[in-house]
Amino acid sequence: MMMTGMHTVVDIFCVACGSIVGWKYEAAHEKSQKYKVGKFILERFKVLGPDGSNYSITQDTQMAGSDADDV
Repeated sequence: MMMTGMHTVVDIFCVACGSIVGWKYEAAHEKSQKYKVGKFILERFKVLGPDGSNYSITQDTQMAGSDADDV
């Protein structure tokens, strides 16, 4: 049971560090939540950047996205 209703999820496991870094929606039991099936969630604070450093959110970081149209 999640905040948005009943879902079946599977963990996303990192073989490099051995921890669970997120989950993938396998099934949604409510019709209004079916759009989530097949999508995944990664917990940002558990994922490393391409250079091995932790991703971090600063006040300068925009949460909206990185599309050129947003600039």
